[in-house]
Formats: sequence, structure tokens, C-alpha cells
Amino acid sequence: MESAILAALWAAGTPLTPGQVQSAIGPSLARTTVTTILSRLYEKGTVARSRAGRGFAYTPTEDEPGLTARRMHSELRKREDRGTVLARFVSQLTDEDERLLRELLDGEAP
Repeated sequence: MESAILAALWAAGTPLTPGQVQSAIGPSLARTTVTTILSRLYEKGTVARSRAGRGFAYTPTEDEPGLTARRMHSELRKREDRGTVLARFVSQLTDEDERLLRELLDGEAP
């Protein structure tokens, strides 16, 4: 549900109210559910909000790649043995992803 809401916010490119988010994603979620999810995303720092009438309009704080990177860092911080986690992550990379990671670590632009 969070992903669908974030996708709607990214696509809009402008702050959206919960009602506007609901319209963008379709009637599969009640407006109150959308509002609750947006509030939780705000508490996590994933979206910012500004006053819009009696409620709020929401904007993502990061683009999709930035959010994915933040989630990866968050998961890594949860583990005591970061080396093992990183080793397993790297061992599961495709050859292309491994090449790209090597370029990035060497300071080369992709």
C-alpha cells in the first residue's frame, strides 16, 4: 500500500491531499486508510506535509532510488554482523550489477 501511495505522489510531482492520492490510485483503499498510511509515512520521514485547507498535502522527501537506498541502509543498520550481510548481498548480484557496483566504488560514473 505504501508503494502505491508513493508511486502516486512521485507521478504527480506536486503535493497531494489524501483524497487526491485516493483518486490517483483508485477506490481500492478507503480515504481514511490512505490518510493513515500517509501519516505513517510522514512519521518515518518518507513524506513531508504542508497545510492544505483543514488537512495536509503530502510530498515525497526522496525519489524512488533514494528511498530504496535509505531502506537498504536501514536494514543494514539493524544487523550486528554487517560484513556477513554485505557479503551475502554481493554474492547474489548479477554480473552486470557487480560490474556496476565496482564502477561506483572506484568512483566511476555509470
